[in-house]
Amino acid sequence: MYRETMEKLKEWKASTLRKPLIIRGARQTGKTWLMRTFGSRYYDSLAYINLESNPEMQKLFQMDFDVQRILLGLQVEAGFRIAPEETLVVLDEIQESPEALSSLKYFHENAPEYHIMAAGSMLGVTLHSEMSFPVGKVQFLDLHPMSFPEFLLALEKDSLYEIVTGPDFKMLKVFSEKLTELLKRYYFIGGMPGVVKEFRSNPDFSLARDIQKQLLTAYEQDFSKHVPHPLIPRIRGVWNSLPAQLARENKKFIYGLVRKGARAREYELAIQWLIDCGLSHRVSRITKPGIPLAAYLDQKAFKLFAPDVGLLCAMTDIDQNSVLEGNSLFSEFKGALTEQFVLQQLIVSGDREPYYWSGRSSSAEVDFVLQQHGNVLPLEVKAAENLQSKSLKSYFERFAPPKALRASLSGYREEDWLINIPLYAINSIHHIVENL
Repeated sequence: MYRETMEKLKEWKASTLRKPLIIRGARQTGKTWLMRTFGSRYYDSLAYINLESNPEMQKLFQMDFDVQRILLGLQVEAGFRIAPEETLVVLDEIQESPEALSSLKYFHENAPEYHIMAAGSMLGVTLHSEMSFPVGKVQFLDLHPMSFPEFLLALEKDSLYEIVTGPDFKMLKVFSEKLTELLKRYYFIGGMPGVVKEFRSNPDFSLARDIQKQLLTAYEQDFSKHVPHPLIPRIRGVWNSLPAQLARENKKFIYGLVRKGARAREYELAIQWLIDCGLSHRVSRITKPGIPLAAYLDQKAFKLFAPDVGLLCAMTDIDQNSVLEGNSLFSEFKGALTEQFVLQQLIVSGDREPYYWSGRSSSAEVDFVLQQHGNVLPLEVKAAENLQSKSLKSYFERFAPPKALRASLSGYREEDWLINIPLYAINSIHHIVENL
């Protein structure tokens, strides 16, 4: 399967400013596959070391940070010479060896000619106080679930991929029904590579749901494995509350939905843990659409999303028949799936953090606010065919952005104040608005 992140790895390999690269992402987003495939395709040799299942290699890094000695040990394990520029060294599950993580600093300083890549599902979790993190000595790349365009490629819909990513608006109109049906499948299947791969081989929705449930169980097992015992119930409480949080019309995170009488300070660490290990994404409120958006952050108000729209479907047990019968999937769950879908695509397709805006003295709320080339643009998400946009219009009249954006099942069109983008083409949003 093709991952668009592969292009970023090629840029990393060619860069004269290259540092050891750490790939972050939730369990089963495809980190290991990506590194091994990249090494096999673009290097003469690949030295792959899994530090979770290799205690000998853990001991190798515990001795000292002599890079040449470490390289010699890696060569013994790999069974061949590790050559500068020609061999990709992959240190997988690096969080299992704090010393290996620290060694990346010395590879950068003393042996920059070697290409080193590392990954681990729990790298963002800062609960390991003994870790000495190589600040400024590494590069980061976040790997997310597969985007909708990647999903199209996985299902061998290459021509539709070209139309969606072009984007070719005339062709989008011609194939809107076909793309809508595929979008429904993506809502249910999601972008977790293992689920997509199985569905490609055997398009059985029940089997896909079984795999999703297994993955959700594995995530909960991670809570027990990696988290201090007193924190586990709070993490589970936040995690299990996500469907209820997103089902609300106003999706601002409410602590009372986790536990009656709960307070923010009790759950701050639990929420951060889920974010750090890639199991949730936080979208913060801004008080004013100014530049930079981060300067107008409201620390107390935020939305908390799941890692993947398909997993959110599995968490809520939405029946597979909802995918196949009319437009019911888009009206189920009060639009939560559509907002989750759009957020997921925004994260993958852009380098900037999305926020949301709401008025303090009114019910007006805009689902997402984006900063693009010096502009701040509001984006409203519509799951149903009813395209009334009162909050978006209110925002436009108050703050006068160059354009307001709306994502819906309706076709592409540009009006005086509004651009409507089909949901299945939302990944091209940054190309669509780049000249505003």
